[in-house]
Amino acid sequence: MPDSPASPASPGSAARRTPRGGAPHPGRVIAGGFAAAIAVGTLLLALPFAHTDGSVDAVVALFTATSAVSVTGLSIVDTGTAWTAYGHVVIMLLVQLGGLGITTAATLIALLLSRRLGLRARLVAQAESRSLSAGDIRTVIRSVFVFSLASEAVVAVLLFGKWALLDGDPLLRTAWRSVFYAVMSFNNAGFSLASDSLVQYADDPGTLLILCAATLLGGLGFPVVFELARGGFRRGGWRHPRSWSVLTRVTVTVTLTLLAVGTALMALFEVPNPRTLGALDPVDAVVGAFTLAVMAGSAGFNAIDIGAMTPEGMLVTDVLMFIGGGSASTAGGIKVTTFGLLAAVLWAELRGNEDVEIGRRRVPAATQRQALAVALLGIGIVIVGTLALHTTTEQPTDIVLFEAVSAFGTVGLSTGVTADLPTAAHVVIVVLMYIGRIGPLTLASALALRERAKLHQLPEERMIVG
Repeated sequence: MPDSPASPASPGSAARRTPRGGAPHPGRVIAGGFAAAIAVGTLLLALPFAHTDGSVDAVVALFTATSAVSVTGLSIVDTGTAWTAYGHVVIMLLVQLGGLGITTAATLIALLLSRRLGLRARLVAQAESRSLSAGDIRTVIRSVFVFSLASEAVVAVLLFGKWALLDGDPLLRTAWRSVFYAVMSFNNAGFSLASDSLVQYADDPGTLLILCAATLLGGLGFPVVFELARGGFRRGGWRHPRSWSVLTRVTVTVTLTLLAVGTALMALFEVPNPRTLGALDPVDAVVGAFTLAVMAGSAGFNAIDIGAMTPEGMLVTDVLMFIGGGSASTAGGIKVTTFGLLAAVLWAELRGNEDVEIGRRRVPAATQRQALAVALLGIGIVIVGTLALHTTTEQPTDIVLFEAVSAFGTVGLSTGVTADLPTAAHVVIVVLMYIGRIGPLTLASALALRERAKLHQLPEERMIVG
């Protein structure tokens, strides 16, 4: 399809509209692309030399490939000991591919080969990267690719410098571990080469803060990071937040609020718990509470025993996992922008305002409906997933709910029961991870045949609400 100018219509409507000429719906392309990547990853991990035992169960390969492509990090085998070096490389590459986005990576490769990018490919890439405009998507994709690799390189260097001085491991092994954890943290995937994840670093604030910084950077979202990088500073100092776009203002505000509230609640509920943060000194306990709040956003690393958390701490973690990170980021969940917009809608309704206003801008009704659809679909998927897990296991409700939210939010945190669940439960979690990665709204649009414009409106009638 030849290049053509971008439509002045809204990005959401452009991405959802299906051309009458039979072009594939962008949502279907995204869903199919991730499914294909999972299938290829499953085949690569099913090879005999991928597993230290010489063979691997098909469900294990499927589960691990889905977890990697969806940048979740849940595992039913010990990642460090069950897989060979080849298996570790495959997992890391699948995480990298999933983090960038299957269609984004495919579009970048096509761009490098042909130096051209048609409108259809732009719309597909726009739907995946949540870019606000399809006009210059090529620059966006290049920037995402370079920024991702550069960020991971910086994190790897920092980790290598830290671990090479303190751990005493061979330099080659330290370098490999540094690269592996850099990719996992930036892409918000919780795979770890150690059986206890980050528990061995519970009293090492330096390592935890480096990984937290990488997680937050990857979880903010590329549009927000690029806006802050391009226009964050001006002559005379930092630009006032009022000059930020609505997306950046909501993302930064909600993220900082969730981090502050999450850290405070984690400290409140877990510091008195001698099985988790209570076993650490005050400084390490505060860093541990902050790490819990950060990792619950989508990364999935844990520096304490999640299964030993208090019920209150687990509930707070459930909420943080469900909300997730920023739009167009490597994080999962319904996104902080969805949560923030719904909070703004609620505030406007409580104040009796007809319009929802954020940062001296009015949010369109279509965007409000989209946020509501994402949230309600997310709640419905988690409820159905929890019920499905209940039918396959005898675990209590709080445990299966935690596993379902972690899978849907592509977080990777687990109470330790994932490996012991039956095969049917593993299949349920695979489905939840897949749906959580491609997004409830993208899945719904992929299943829809087309969106038709109505030529008339029915008479309006009010109904009682509440």
